[in-house]
Amino acid sequence: MAEAQKPVEKPRLITEADMTKYKTAGDIVNDVMRKLVSLSTEGAKIIDLCAEGDRLIEEGTGAVYNKIVKGVKVNKGIAFPTSVSVNNTVAHFSPLVSDPLASQALVKGDVVKLHLGAHIDGFAAISAETIVVGATEQDPVTGRRADVLQAAWYGAELAMRLVKAGNKNWAVTDVVSKAASAFDCKPVEGMLSCLQTQNVIDGKKRIILNPSEAQRRDTETITFGEDEVYGIDILVSSGEDGKARVEDSKTSIYQKEGSVTYQLKMKNSRMVFSEMQKKAGAFPINIRVMEDEKRARLGLQEAVTHGLVKPYEVVYTPSNTFVAAFHFTIALPPAGPLLITHPPVWYKPELVKTDNELEDEELKALLTKPLRETKKKKKTKEAEGADDSVEAK
Repeated sequence: MAEAQKPVEKPRLITEADMTKYKTAGDIVNDVMRKLVSLSTEGAKIIDLCAEGDRLIEEGTGAVYNKIVKGVKVNKGIAFPTSVSVNNTVAHFSPLVSDPLASQALVKGDVVKLHLGAHIDGFAAISAETIVVGATEQDPVTGRRADVLQAAWYGAELAMRLVKAGNKNWAVTDVVSKAASAFDCKPVEGMLSCLQTQNVIDGKKRIILNPSEAQRRDTETITFGEDEVYGIDILVSSGEDGKARVEDSKTSIYQKEGSVTYQLKMKNSRMVFSEMQKKAGAFPINIRVMEDEKRARLGLQEAVTHGLVKPYEVVYTPSNTFVAAFHFTIALPPAGPLLITHPPVWYKPELVKTDNELEDEELKALLTKPLRETKKKKKTKEAEGADDSVEAK
């Protein structure tokens, strides 16, 4: 009797080896985040937290994948430099020693966003979470701090249930807005979540939060595909409109634009760009690690002007507002969505007390669904059917 032909397997966009690298990076990020959360206490200096986060990422990635294959070392390290953004600072705050704000320290009640990433062979896991300094179950977060924290938390939990093959980006945009509205908050305008691939964390398939009319018009409708990976960035403000602006803080995090080519004219610009590529490759870099901070800042001006390098600007919502953020990295293999990063270290419902609550029944129902639908029920029914037929005989 002829042997039955096995169905031809569809080629995978992500191999099991790639997924292992993603997960290893995710484990390292979780370990570093745990340490940073424990260090983020009253009196801790922001610059020290940023430097320690970066050191721990380098240490963690340096301990794995050290076998040289065919004469080639596995590239690994920081996928996003550690930033610690407080209260109405939206993101990317990671000061240099020379910056006026370098001495800023945390105080009780600060709403602190910790943001960092690691990569193995270009496969990146990036995570962010929000803590409130000094909050305990006996002295929980209340008021507008609690509102914005809950809004961002629910926004992230809902978003991760909608980032699945076949769904569209606008479903995520809309559900985050609805979650924020329940707590009288707004997603930060124009914030992006992007497709990730090897050595790319800002792919062209994107999700936008709280877009202006022009941003909505310019943002392409996309469908999430099988074997894709996304970095989902949920940022919510307690302000009325979610608008943010650049203030006095100096940008310290920069990234090479992969799609732009330009021949730099100034010698210093070429030297700085070469050093940046050597140390960070395709990933963002904090110029704190450059040989000469002042020279690096001057050298980057030409590259930024001509679009060869993009700055991660430090932006702020109004001074009487708070911003909370959660960022997770999620893969979409054939079996269903899979979180690459870990759940937040600090957050738990007992730490947050707000008078508002999520009342939308559709959203509440979505929250009860698992990320990955199991097939156990179907198998159980099939087994029951087989048992019935046996009994009938």
